[in-house]
Amino acid sequence: MNLLIIVNIISLFITLFLAFFLITLKTKYKISNSLFAVFLLLNAIDISEPLFYMVVDGSSNLGMFRSSFAFLQIPVFYLYIISVCYSDFKLKPKYLLHLLPFLIVNLVLLPRFYTVDAASKMSFIQNRQNMIEFQFIHILIHLQITAYIISVFRVLRKSKKLYLENHAGKSISSYNWLFQFTIVLTILYTVALLKNIFKFSDYPHISEWIKMGLLVSSLFIFCWYLFKALNNPGLFRNVDSKQKLVSELVSEEKIHEQSTINEREYSEEISNLKKYMVERKPYLNSSLTIQDISDEIKIPVRDLSLLINHQLGQHFYDFVNAYRIESAMNILKDETKSRVTILEILYEVGFNSKSSFNTAFKKHTGNTPTSYRKNLQVSDL
Repeated sequence: MNLLIIVNIISLFITLFLAFFLITLKTKYKISNSLFAVFLLLNAIDISEPLFYMVVDGSSNLGMFRSSFAFLQIPVFYLYIISVCYSDFKLKPKYLLHLLPFLIVNLVLLPRFYTVDAASKMSFIQNRQNMIEFQFIHILIHLQITAYIISVFRVLRKSKKLYLENHAGKSISSYNWLFQFTIVLTILYTVALLKNIFKFSDYPHISEWIKMGLLVSSLFIFCWYLFKALNNPGLFRNVDSKQKLVSELVSEEKIHEQSTINEREYSEEISNLKKYMVERKPYLNSSLTIQDISDEIKIPVRDLSLLINHQLGQHFYDFVNAYRIESAMNILKDETKSRVTILEILYEVGFNSKSSFNTAFKKHTGNTPTSYRKNLQVSDL
């Protein structure tokens, strides 16, 4: 227990420090930072249990109320994910509905815990395994976490797809590590649920060891995530939540049984689009969006999105990167540019990260840029 208290104090200090830092940080992404700070504060309330019970009786109203704050953690994280994925995110009154599980739990506990005397409270806690209120709460927390985790992954999946269909910048790798963070967080919540099972079993000491492991691992994970997010403040927030997926646009076309562009017009538009890409080279702009091209060639964004993502069968992201890779291949083949580094080439053709360039190059050619250059040099000997 002494070790648990020490780990708890360190974890609380770092968590509260990170939350304070996010709240006071001057940035235009104030809402996102504040939401993650609230998430950290709720996590601090949750992990403060050992220290809290050294000061306050566990069977008190305050102790029970503190425990119910666990129902606010995952909804706040869900809102945070939406805020970093969508550029038009704003806090709205409807988001207060996410408080419902928290309010329901406290209402359920009102008759037989909050409003009774101390002896009845103690009896309630001692017989918690047989209390229908505790059974309901455990079922509700499992359902809540499952529902919100699924919702988070759906938001990430949709926003990533929207990004691929409308943008050709560097943020795609950011979605990947946000997916990773959510997966790790899901594992942490799963282990926390396992900890609670042991807590109310014949092996409570196992619960304490799991708790220490969670405290340490969650600290490292939060620090890693904040380091990534704060060092890349411009990432995410490129997608408008009002945008529609191409699959939704296609469905709408079928429902209305008409297309704004017929097959012959599609061929002409595709020809004009490819000509524009070759002659004007808009792909050299590392933050190119489908809106930029739409403005230049005078095709509505909706029609251009259907043209590229549906008719050509490519995400806009891959469509643009194909031209970037072709341009990079031409530079690599040019003997007069043999001294130009891979890093210089990737920036020249419109990429702004080595990892995204290598991934796109290998997807297009089957080789890494370095291997491709070496094979060219060998074939010239």
